Amino acid sequence: MDLLTPGVGLIFWQLLIFGLLFLFLSKYAWGPITKSLKDREKFISDSIKSAEIAEKELEKLNEKNKELVKEARKEREKILLEAKSISNSIKNSAKDEASKITDKMIDDAKKMIEVEKMSAIKEVKVLVASLSLEIAEKVIEENLKNESSQKKLVSDLIDKIKIDKN
Repeated sequence: MDLLTPGVGLIFWQLLIFGLLFLFLSKYAWGPITKSLKDREKFISDSIKSAEIAEKELEKLNEKNKELVKEARKEREKILLEAKSISNSIKNSAKDEASKITDKMIDDAKKMIEVEKMSAIKEVKVLVASLSLEIAEKVIEENLKNESSQKKLVSDLIDKIKIDKN
């Protein structure tokens, strides 16, 4: 039973070693350990505060980003509407201009046909009066070729204008 109950000397030495170890640890180890724990606690606290600040800034930036996207969409819609309006006005003015040009070309062609027709008639009358029947037939035949080619040209131009107009 002696082995189970410690002796007074053993208890004394254990208490002395424990006390010295406690003093040594409190003087050299506890200070750095507690300082390290306090530093770590401060670092964690600062990190949490920084994270909260960063999160708030991120929320502000997200809101600002949403605003910018919203403004950009509005601006895009405005630009698209403006471009569509400009496109329609350009298209309409081009149609009007093309219509005016085709009308003028048709009028010019009609006038030219009329002038050519009158010129040909006058020429035929003068030639019939002054030349023999054979020469008059050749001249009339030649004029009819020119007139038919002119009519064909005018007809082709009118057809082309109609195709372009559609």
